[in-house]
Amino acid sequence: MQFITSNCVIEPLQPEHYKAIHMLYSNEQVRTYLGGVPQDSYIEASFKDMLAAPFPNTYLYISLKTTGEFIGLVSIDEYHDKELYELSYQFLPQYWGKGLAFEVLTAVMEEGLNYLDISSIVAETQTANKASCHLLEKLGMHKVQVLERFGHEQALYEIKKNHKESR
Repeated sequence: MQFITSNCVIEPLQPEHYKAIHMLYSNEQVRTYLGGVPQDSYIEASFKDMLAAPFPNTYLYISLKTTGEFIGLVSIDEYHDKELYELSYQFLPQYWGKGLAFEVLTAVMEEGLNYLDISSIVAETQTANKASCHLLEKLGMHKVQVLERFGHEQALYEIKKNHKESR
């Protein structure tokens, strides 16, 4: 699954992307609501797991179309319950507030629901992460549950494949 939006290139994660992913996982701002900056050994193990993840788990490297600069990582992979699929995303801070996450996630959700042939996608974020909650709602996702996980209150959002037809 590789595709291009107005401003970004979305492509499958490759071994040569390790340095960029390490930079992303090492960014304190990015990791504020994600448990902090992990140790290098965790980043390396996580990256290897992403590369080896079985279909339909999908990890996507996001870059700017004009410059090729890396801006973030988006994934659709098994949720904690192993029954649903979760949209996750991390973007470098210098690209926040520019509409790029909305653009990319809109395309990834649409492709994910169709290409991966799944009926819905969930996303979980800390309720304290107001920007992420707002983004998920702007994407058309609906809050379906509030729970405690990782020592923090989390909001679980969901969007169903037929969300456009049901409105």
